[in-house]
Amino acid sequence: MGVPAFYRWLADKYPLIIVDVIEEEEQVIDGVTVPVNTVEENPNGEFDNLYLDMNGIIHPCFHPEDRPSPTTLHEVFQNIFDYIDRLFAMIRPRKVLFMGIDGVAPRAKMNQQRSRRFRAAKDAADAAAEEERLRKEFELEGRMVPPKEKSETHDSNVITPGTPFMQQLSVALQYYIHLRINQDPAWKNVKVILSDANVPGEGEHKIMNYIRLQRNLPGFDPNTRHCIYGLDADLIMLALATHEVHFTILREVVFQPGQVDKCFLCGQTGHLAAECEGKPKRKRGEHDEKEGGVTKKPFQLLQCWVLREYLELEFRVPGVQMDLERVLDDFVFMCFFVGNDFLPHMPTLEIREGAINLLVSIYRREFANLGGYLTENGEADLRRVEHFIQAVAVHEQSIFMKRARIHQRQKERRVRDRQQKERNQYRKGDEAAPNVPSSALQPLPASQQPTHHGGLYSRSDMNSASRNSFALLATPLANPSSVNGGPAGSNQAAAAALRAKLAGHATSSSSADPAAPPAEEEAEDLKEELKFKLKSVLKDKNDLFAGGKEPDDEIRLGDDGWRERYYQQKFGVKTYEEQESIRQDVVLKFVEGLCWVMRYYYQGVCSWNWYYPYHYAPFASDLVRLDELEIHFFLGKPFKPFDQLMGVLPAASSGALPVAYRNLMSNPSSPIVDFYPTDFSVDMNGKRFAWQGVALLPFIDEERLLEAIKQVEPTLTAEERRRNSQLCEMMYFSSGYPLAASVWEMMGKWGQLDAKARMQKKQAIDPTLSGGMNGYLVLCDGQPCPPMLRAPMSGFETIVSNQVICVVYKNPDFHRHICRPPAGAIFPPKLVSEQDIKSEPLWHEDTWGRRRPQIQERRPVQNAIGGPVLGAAATRLLLNSLGNAGRQGGAAAAQLREAQQRLTHTGSAGPVPLPVPLAGGILPIQSPYSQASPYSHNQGGGYSHPHAGGYGGGQSADPRVAAYGGKAGAYGQQQQGYGYGGAQGGYQQQQQQQGGYFQQQQGGYQQQQPQQQAGYNQNAWVRPGAGASAEAAAGYGGRGGYGQTGGYGRGGYGGSQQGYGGSQQQGYAGQGGRGYAQQGGGYGQGRGGQYGQGRR
Repeated sequence: MGVPAFYRWLADKYPLIIVDVIEEEEQVIDGVTVPVNTVEENPNGEFDNLYLDMNGIIHPCFHPEDRPSPTTLHEVFQNIFDYIDRLFAMIRPRKVLFMGIDGVAPRAKMNQQRSRRFRAAKDAADAAAEEERLRKEFELEGRMVPPKEKSETHDSNVITPGTPFMQQLSVALQYYIHLRINQDPAWKNVKVILSDANVPGEGEHKIMNYIRLQRNLPGFDPNTRHCIYGLDADLIMLALATHEVHFTILREVVFQPGQVDKCFLCGQTGHLAAECEGKPKRKRGEHDEKEGGVTKKPFQLLQCWVLREYLELEFRVPGVQMDLERVLDDFVFMCFFVGNDFLPHMPTLEIREGAINLLVSIYRREFANLGGYLTENGEADLRRVEHFIQAVAVHEQSIFMKRARIHQRQKERRVRDRQQKERNQYRKGDEAAPNVPSSALQPLPASQQPTHHGGLYSRSDMNSASRNSFALLATPLANPSSVNGGPAGSNQAAAAALRAKLAGHATSSSSADPAAPPAEEEAEDLKEELKFKLKSVLKDKNDLFAGGKEPDDEIRLGDDGWRERYYQQKFGVKTYEEQESIRQDVVLKFVEGLCWVMRYYYQGVCSWNWYYPYHYAPFASDLVRLDELEIHFFLGKPFKPFDQLMGVLPAASSGALPVAYRNLMSNPSSPIVDFYPTDFSVDMNGKRFAWQGVALLPFIDEERLLEAIKQVEPTLTAEERRRNSQLCEMMYFSSGYPLAASVWEMMGKWGQLDAKARMQKKQAIDPTLSGGMNGYLVLCDGQPCPPMLRAPMSGFETIVSNQVICVVYKNPDFHRHICRPPAGAIFPPKLVSEQDIKSEPLWHEDTWGRRRPQIQERRPVQNAIGGPVLGAAATRLLLNSLGNAGRQGGAAAAQLREAQQRLTHTGSAGPVPLPVPLAGGILPIQSPYSQASPYSHNQGGGYSHPHAGGYGGGQSADPRVAAYGGKAGAYGQQQQGYGYGGAQGGYQQQQQQQGGYFQQQQGGYQQQQPQQQAGYNQNAWVRPGAGASAEAAAGYGGRGGYGQTGGYGRGGYGGSQQGYGGSQQQGYAGQGGRGYAQQGGGYGQGRGGQYGQGRR
């Protein structure tokens, strides 16, 4: 699961890390499907190793979102095969394909697994009960929904190690691997490693363990090109932790810019769920054909070497030579504070509130005082961690106060929205519809059915009548004579009349519709309508706000006493002494968790038995005296698969366990029956949707659990004992691969031994024969290359003339991970520059209320203006519009004069006189940043020397190049802190309609004055840096006031987001320009200059 919203935050902040996958499609020639030739060069670049976090494949194939769920295991396995084929075709690995399935997880992960599976079972029970209620409702209306189909995939909890499904999946994948290596030329030179559910460890961590143990060994290629597929955001941190340079992460596109939003109730575009009228999706064609087939989700690649470049620039500390590799480790560690699979996130830090930006900002600010880095080789320095987190805690109160203000505004908005919705319903006549459960409504006789004149229907009628294909129900009457005689008949008569009305026919209830669809289509329509209604009802039940409810905030973070209330509500303490005792233990366990996760990411599992024993985390300000904590871990051993099933599955999923184990879950006399509540509390914790709440399940007592299991374990059959065992990873390669000779040599030496004795014999892999791979080979049970393999189930072909060898694979001996790129690593060319680093205010300090753009929204236009700069532009536009209207006398003139005084700053050149309106009535109000001396270097005090900033610092001596490209200003801004006048606006000779100073757009200069239309005309170009031509090079100099900004321009006042050509550090705000250097403003007393008084 990883860190929620982390991927979106990362892709938005560092967009160059993402590239779209180029996917070649199979072709159909003369009716024959020709697959993609994956032997050919990869359009996405070449890769050596592809690693598949298989649970990210299994779950979408088991219960997909974009198509009906499969009902048989055969369909599930075929979906998985097709998915792997697609990924393989995208990446085309040349050396290794590693499939990692989640095995038994460390105890620290089981808490989350238990919560998810209990929640899934509870949701399934609620859905089943609601579906039964709707079916009865349909029956009362005279509509018989077909019985629910039986499915082999109804319970996704079976995707857990030890279940029969996972055993069958392992067999199916082994068959698939043999099939592809035998038939696909691109697979013949690839070694495939399968780590199934009987190998302990999470899939992605088994993959990372393989990578770490391969590094820095003889034969290892330091420029190995890795690619891992997976949906968990923590793959990004894990990839950084390897310190492998050439690392890429493959994943589906979840959020696309410009993507049309859909209603998640009915799945249609054009409206959102809040506006949904309950109309099921209209069919396309007679059989609801898909237009153009099923749309495949596109994929993206996240390039970790580009992310490294971003982080290198992001973490720069002036005057300090930073070690990038140490910084990356500290970044990974800092991200643990915003949550992961093993610890709850701290109340102080929410990633959607810019928590990572805050952590990075404080790290840079405090680095010189820390005494060094937070971590070293996967170990945290707790003294430095305490210093760092206490610097974060300084902002705790401000964060809570802003969060409370936002929640209050949101609450008030929801109240207004509900009131507005009620008023809208009142206007439409919905108030006449009684709020009575439909099961209680008694159908009226046909003679009493309400009539609607003029083609007008109430919404309640239309919701049931205009459901496209659902509404045109042609229910054949089993007894036509009962149409006017009984409840069912009256319902059918009303439905027939309504269908006729909608179709434009007569409303007679006795007329039959000759164009009625067949019964099969009607049954399918009823199924779809039931499915739609069920989804809608469940959505409302899971939405706390849907019924007008508001979460109770008894803690009130930000108000005095919030810490005491937090520990009282979340931990049940009553006295101060209890609070201190529990707080200290919570801090100890939480810090233990930070250390455990850090070791897990860098060295592997340091304890199989450790777990965090609380549902909630401490505050940042609670983490004190950390260097006094004694933290030790004991390795222990992993649970057996059935032990884990007993620890994470609810009783509703007990069918995945042997019979004797099931009784322990449900028998009232069972010593551990209390571990399996059928109902449990969910703390919404201020959240809106039920799935966001905290499931308050009892933690498993390991000793009690294992003691109870010990009593029933002897009853297991041989097949069940195998499912409950710990196995090894398997490796497959073609019989023509160089390693095949080693296998036949091993068979000659140890082939006569039984399976148990074979496992004791291993042979080191020669990296010269394996493409640089290290480790050990062990003979598996049976023949390594049987001549024939039977299909795992009907529907799949039997493999004859098999040419694939199967052996047991064991990793190299453990050696400590080296947190640096290996010697000989070649770094790709730099892609990220300083201009690519976004500077944004901290969330809790952003008083302007700017909202961080979301990745699915359109990205901001480069060099556009906004905020206070845009406000100033609007003010001048308004004033010039008033002047153009000829309102220059009396009160109007006084109004203009007052506004002009507010706009005009007092700079080092002295007050600027009020300009006289031109003949056309246009008042050329000057920029508030134009009044200072051209050579002033005071903070916010006007222009810089044209040679130091603006064009003078650019990459081209020709100001025309700077004018069109903006490169000169970009360089000058970064080196000197000054603005630039290029980008998209300003001196664009050929685009006077966009770069000029027109009264319709910005005001200030008339179109009829060519020397002022575009800043410079063709004859006015002057090479910058010439001291005698400073005014010309700066553009009207102190006289015109636009200096390096390049005029108003299409990009807005110089084409720069910094406003008026200045930067946030050196804006042209006049003598009082204090605030502009802080917030990019430049307006008024808390933000610099004098203009701010006009914004209060």
